Amino acid sequence: MSMFLDQVTIDVKAGKGGDGMVAFRREKYVPDGGPAGGDGGRGGDVILVVDEGLRTLMDFRYNRHFRATPGENGMSKGMHGRGAEDTYVSVPPGTTVRDADSGVLIGDLIENGQELIVAHGGRGGRGNTRFASPRNPAPELAENGEPGQERNIELELKVLADVGLVGFPSVGKSTILSVISSARPKIGAYHFTTLVPNLGMVTTSDGRSFAAADLPGLIEGASQGVGLGTQFLRHIERTRVILHVIDMSGMEGREPYEDYQAINNELGSHNLRLLERPQIIVANKMDMPNAEENLKKFKEQLRKDKEDEFADDIPVFAISAVTKQGLDNLLNATADLLEVTPEFLLYDEEVEEDTVNYGFQSDEPEFTITREPDATWVLSGEKLEKLFKMTNFDHDETVMRFARQLRSMGVDEALRARGAKDGDLVRIDKFEFEFVD
Repeated sequence: MSMFLDQVTIDVKAGKGGDGMVAFRREKYVPDGGPAGGDGGRGGDVILVVDEGLRTLMDFRYNRHFRATPGENGMSKGMHGRGAEDTYVSVPPGTTVRDADSGVLIGDLIENGQELIVAHGGRGGRGNTRFASPRNPAPELAENGEPGQERNIELELKVLADVGLVGFPSVGKSTILSVISSARPKIGAYHFTTLVPNLGMVTTSDGRSFAAADLPGLIEGASQGVGLGTQFLRHIERTRVILHVIDMSGMEGREPYEDYQAINNELGSHNLRLLERPQIIVANKMDMPNAEENLKKFKEQLRKDKEDEFADDIPVFAISAVTKQGLDNLLNATADLLEVTPEFLLYDEEVEEDTVNYGFQSDEPEFTITREPDATWVLSGEKLEKLFKMTNFDHDETVMRFARQLRSMGVDEALRARGAKDGDLVRIDKFEFEFVD
């Protein structure tokens, strides 16, 4: 069995925009040619796309970093840089995508071919052609490209099985799955053999097929995080029909009917909606000595508990996974039930409307000022650093423009208010300049 990976964090970085160019026309017979620097191209986006051939997030175990290419820089003669190609990353259907740092749901990828942009490429910087004005016909001014968006995202795959096998450890769920499908789970006579769900495609004798998952043995208290905990209960959330497997031989010294109730309580305490799913009771290990007798007792108790909320005409199928008796009937009945059971809605969470925040959150200050032990003032903040990265410090005009942008953001006043004096050093990232009052 391949290891079933259902949750992984990857980091994605979109391409930065190409830098704008400072250039002038140099042509024969054209004295002082005007500005001719082109704009940089757009950086590539990182886009997730659903590929229905994928079943797990296994591929991400070894590759967790995805980088889109940067846009081409602007060139002389007014030529713009080319925009970069986007980078596509394939994910299996049923992948939920969150921002790993904020926990916000970015999207849910279900349909084959569905796409979701998880990091936007930076826009290209403008070349000096764009800054020409009657007052300044030959500007030495260009922007660097905007940095691409960078974020950590968490992918989570809930197994998309139509049918989930539940039951106590060692009741034979893995054996059943290995017999009815081509899945080859690890089978052992000890508890908790299945530490991750096994998924298998099942084909019935009349040619219908469905996906079945052997969901790890729940133990009482799993919904409180005891034992294997809730991460496995999560896998059951997408299944439409539950096969409740019970060891009728009672070999483990447990009472089959008590097991049945315990697991149902478990399903109920995790998420009550699990009990809305139709169930089929699978009486397994019928080839064992006391099984027939136990099954009779079990059915009587089921009848007696008719008033009980769980026992609403639940069909009971007697099978033996080992001798394969009764399996055909069980599978055909399961397929019949699937045909009349609707898909369940997956969650009540709202998907974030606009997944990417182009502007800046108003509640965040545009910049912060801290002071280093050596008395240097340090400016930081998302908007400020973005302006800094888009400034080309090779040209005085561009530097002047950056100074004006800072002043209009109120940086000068804020420094003065904090007690900055003429000649104090101010640092942004690795760049230092003197404060001029």
